[in-house]
Amino acid sequence: MSRTPEDLARDVRAVGVEDERVLEAIRATPRAEFVPAEATGLAYDDVPIPVAHGQVTTQPSLSAVMIGALELDGTEHVLEVGTGLGFQTALLARLAADVVSVERQPDLLDQARRNLERAGFTEVDLRVGDGSCGVPDRAPYDAVLVSAAFPAVPVPLTAQLRIGGRLVQPIGPGGQDEVVLFERRPEGLRRSRMLTFASFVRLHGRYGYP
Repeated sequence: MSRTPEDLARDVRAVGVEDERVLEAIRATPRAEFVPAEATGLAYDDVPIPVAHGQVTTQPSLSAVMIGALELDGTEHVLEVGTGLGFQTALLARLAADVVSVERQPDLLDQARRNLERAGFTEVDLRVGDGSCGVPDRAPYDAVLVSAAFPAVPVPLTAQLRIGGRLVQPIGPGGQDEVVLFERRPEGLRRSRMLTFASFVRLHGRYGYP
């Protein structure tokens, strides 16, 4: 029997995600529209799925944990670093007022754009670029979600986050990372709490790995 978005939402709840808005976004977003054609049979399993350039999609429950920590109420202007194939972008678009998403790989961004448009998400601002630099022309942001690992938060991402805003990033060398929630204070970025351990690809760019 094939699995459904409801099955995926149940898996996400099982790892401790209780935010009903996040769970409803999981139920309402057809992940099968955001995975490679050969992987549609895995779309509603709580697993990462390989994509081009040696990358994988973020495991849905991990996306849900990271997004849940941002505590979005639907009014926020959000920056996502690492669009991938667009599933996490779609979740953010359901939960925030406005999403800007930046991806290094033009072919992945093209696929994400097609996936998002097909699923009805036409208002997301998609950019090809160096995610470690953020997207300064759309700053400041109420929340930032980084889907690649580096030992520190890139300075431009902190600068583009408004005071009081939240940022989630995997902190580590890539492959063995702490997913951490930060909050921007007048005196700078403050580490709030560690959310979970996970394995992410490295953040490459001017303020990341070469």
